Amino acid sequence: MAVTGDAFGGDDYEGETDAKRARIARELITGVRGLPPADVPEALCQACVGLLPWASGLSVSVFGQEPDTGVVLFASDTVATRIAEIQYTLGEGPCSEAVRLRAAMFAPDLTRDPDTRRWPLFCDQAAKAGAQAVFSMPLTVASTSLGTLDLYRREAGSPSDDQVGTALLVADAVTLAVIALDQASAGANGVVPWLQGAEADREEVHQATGMIMVQLGVGAEEAVLLLRARAFAQGRTTTEIARAVIARTMDIRHD
Repeated sequence: MAVTGDAFGGDDYEGETDAKRARIARELITGVRGLPPADVPEALCQACVGLLPWASGLSVSVFGQEPDTGVVLFASDTVATRIAEIQYTLGEGPCSEAVRLRAAMFAPDLTRDPDTRRWPLFCDQAAKAGAQAVFSMPLTVASTSLGTLDLYRREAGSPSDDQVGTALLVADAVTLAVIALDQASAGANGVVPWLQGAEADREEVHQATGMIMVQLGVGAEEAVLLLRARAFAQGRTTTEIARAVIARTMDIRHD
């Protein structure tokens, strides 16, 4: 199910949410004020958790110019991390749809239609990870999706209109925070310190992809697909398989 701002009353809704928008911005700013760059993601995570208590957990993923260059900026727990990795590994789920359509996507029951029909592989894996419902909000600026705010619940069911409205405002505030921090903290060589930790996991995927390209004489796209296929077959994440390839405890050539 896709949700847009128009679902909440258009101009009337916007007028009623000005105070809430300002409160959310203040809480996020307060949460990160004065912190060194490396501590910003965790502080943003805790602030978002406090603003969205109806969710069992959440994560924020930020994407590069290519689909395979995204990173999990922060996650509140291991289930949230797993859900983000599952969507990356499978290439399907509410997160992918939210980015493509630039609209909030809801999967309120991962064990039933229409969610199981729309994202069969994702629903199965996410339910095994401990989620019964997943909701993705795009981090959108202009006509571009920078990433997603992904929330999960351990019980099936849709959030209320007010809860959805708050989540959309949190996503907007996180978008502005990502843009501001990206512009303010980049060093002379273009490196963004507060993203370095998050980028480490995805760098492992790139390294493993390069190794597979050399070993099998295939292109980058096929190498990534091989990583994902092995991850899916073993019920693991792409990052876990990449680490095994780098450590040479797994050889994709055996496939």
